[in-house]
Amino acid sequence: MSENEGGAAYAPPSTNSNVQRSVNGGEKRCSLPVWCKAAGVCQASRQGTLTWHERRQEIDFPMASNKPIFFFLLLLFLSLKLQSSSSQTWIKAGYWDSSTSLPVSDINSALFTHLFASFAFINKTSYQIFINSSNEQSFSNFTSIVKLKNPSITTILSIWVVRSESTTFSLIVNETSRRKSFIESSVKTARLYGFHGLNLDLFRFQPTNGTSLGTFLDEWRAEVASESRNTGKTRLLLTMSAGRLPIVNSVNYPIESTKRNLDWVNILAFDYYVPREDRFTGFHAALFDPLGRANTDDGIKEWLKRGFPADKIVLGLPYHGYAWALVKSSDSGINSAASGSAVTVDGSMGYKLIKSFIQNYGYGVEVVYNSTYVVSFCKIGSNWINFDDVEAIKAKVSYAKVKGLLGYTAFQLSNDDNWVLSQAAYGVGTTQPKKHQLLVIVLVTVAAMVLLIMALIYYLQHKVFKSQGLLGALKMSVSLIRTKISGERKQENGDPNLQAFTFATIKAATNNFSNENKLGEGGYGPVYKGELLNGQEIAVKRLSRSSNQGLEEFKNEVNLTAKLQHVNLVRVLGICTENGEKMLVYEFMLNKSLDFYLYDSEMNPKISDFGMAKFFKKDELEANTNRIVGTYGYVPPEYIKKGIYSTKYDVYSFGFLLLQIISGKRNSNLYGCHENLNLLEYAYELWKQGRGAEFFDASLDDSSSSCKLITCMQLALLCVQENPADRPSMVEVFTILKNKSSVAISVPKQPAYSTTRDERTDIGRKKVFSVNDASITQVEPR
Repeated sequence: MSENEGGAAYAPPSTNSNVQRSVNGGEKRCSLPVWCKAAGVCQASRQGTLTWHERRQEIDFPMASNKPIFFFLLLLFLSLKLQSSSSQTWIKAGYWDSSTSLPVSDINSALFTHLFASFAFINKTSYQIFINSSNEQSFSNFTSIVKLKNPSITTILSIWVVRSESTTFSLIVNETSRRKSFIESSVKTARLYGFHGLNLDLFRFQPTNGTSLGTFLDEWRAEVASESRNTGKTRLLLTMSAGRLPIVNSVNYPIESTKRNLDWVNILAFDYYVPREDRFTGFHAALFDPLGRANTDDGIKEWLKRGFPADKIVLGLPYHGYAWALVKSSDSGINSAASGSAVTVDGSMGYKLIKSFIQNYGYGVEVVYNSTYVVSFCKIGSNWINFDDVEAIKAKVSYAKVKGLLGYTAFQLSNDDNWVLSQAAYGVGTTQPKKHQLLVIVLVTVAAMVLLIMALIYYLQHKVFKSQGLLGALKMSVSLIRTKISGERKQENGDPNLQAFTFATIKAATNNFSNENKLGEGGYGPVYKGELLNGQEIAVKRLSRSSNQGLEEFKNEVNLTAKLQHVNLVRVLGICTENGEKMLVYEFMLNKSLDFYLYDSEMNPKISDFGMAKFFKKDELEANTNRIVGTYGYVPPEYIKKGIYSTKYDVYSFGFLLLQIISGKRNSNLYGCHENLNLLEYAYELWKQGRGAEFFDASLDDSSSSCKLITCMQLALLCVQENPADRPSMVEVFTILKNKSSVAISVPKQPAYSTTRDERTDIGRKKVFSVNDASITQVEPR
């Protein structure tokens, strides 16, 4: 097709079309571009030659129009990118165990994207995998049956490798011919039974050589890729199920090989504490633990720290719990002495059995949801049961989304009670795509409106409002509209720099207070990241409506922080009090959120408030907050165990901080020759044995006074005593630090949170001060 044929190809005008006859018979050429002539801009036919000023006026509208067009295209591009990113599959998987009583036809596959059929086993002679003959029919029809309710479901055959199979599987990964036999048989079996992938269940596998396992994964991936090329079929998915940590018995998982060869890893985050092994009650699947015991969050962080990507981690959700038999029926909390399993042989109970057990017991059973650990538990007679109820499942799925994980896996489906847990997990998982779709629609609509408004403003400015007075009025109207849209206005009373934000503005900025925008949660409510319409990023502290002391705290924080401007203080931008809310709007710290150390874009350290201790009334020696607030590790035992806040709270925190300063050690690690002592226990043991020098940070210079660090260590141990009465007051602490050589110091007892008790008699504290025993920790703002 020639250049001038059809309308699709760009055809430059002929030479003749570019020439006009002037009044004197000569030729003059229009130097304007083709698109200007197409818009009717070229006026070369007018008598005389156009001046540059006239020509500039004529082409000003198309040039100005490019700005809103560019803005519109930018918004459209962003919306398409959002739509593309939201299309990534969010894994909603579940384990079906063939040994249970759940028929394949009863699985509600509409609630899942992937289903694991378990288990295939390893032949110890041929090293090939096989399916028990009694389950062969179920496995043969598995994929076709679950597709009836969900045609897009993906099915994966799971291969069982447990402690008893560890030796066999170790033989396989350590020898080339055995690896070949296993790998080829696994691919053939998956294709034979109609599965779309293979899963290697190493949850309780005891590896002996991480390098050999890496080689095995390389060869497994190469085989499925080769099989796909040769047959033209879609490549089989390869996944693995592992425990909480990427290291077992000092053997590391081959992270690089795992990351390179597997589509994802299921982290089966449960069975941390079980009654057949532990003679004390413990949460078997805690998401968090303020005392640093086994928990899911620490495990996920360890995988990420070793370089494994978050978008290849699928979080395991337990549909089971455990029952302990209490030694004392009066006990009801975590860490209570237990004699072993209850209800079942090993104490394990599926969610369905737990709900039935509670219902059959009758009136009076209270199921408690602990949001600190993200678990549920109850006490029935002398039995203590912990499990994940609906609240815990929802919280864990939200956690997976916030952490950028790939999805979740339910273990196992037969334990669900009428699909209650699966529906709860599915509901959380499906909210995000809807939000993305809504955002795409909003962006396109806004882009079109902006384009239309800017074109209208230009037309009015250049064609109608020629007078400066009308133009000024238009500019003022635009300014008022902009202020209205931003939702910001100055406070009528109080600090002139403090803005009052509308609830609608904050709601839009924080994506309706979504979990994805949640930065953390303090003692009096959550903190969200937000972005105003002008692009400014903010942090919103939303005080809980259920807080009895919320209004007092809100007034204090507004009055204090709004008036203070300092390079190391987070600036308060405004407040929101609409709809009964009490929200504080801060500047957003680019380098970490409000639940951690705060640094601005130039890495200047910041603080956001003045500590919760200062909000208690002056005449109160202690108060009950009904929930844990403050930084874990620095929280005294009376607060953790009973929710009691005493005026010796700050003394305990100071002692803990002092131990960290002189040792340079983390509070989340374990120490000692057996690595079974927390920081407080470790410090006490070394001090008691006269080996305090081993505790100190090597970078600290103690040459000028050999006893000053020992004094600090002894003082710190006094501050972290279990009983608040055994701790010194802050005046006593100050006196000791100021007059180290002339003041006698009491001998500390076993510190708080110790697993063993101090057997020596209680030694009274020495009376060496003129002040009485009352604590005089200040209660005015620091």
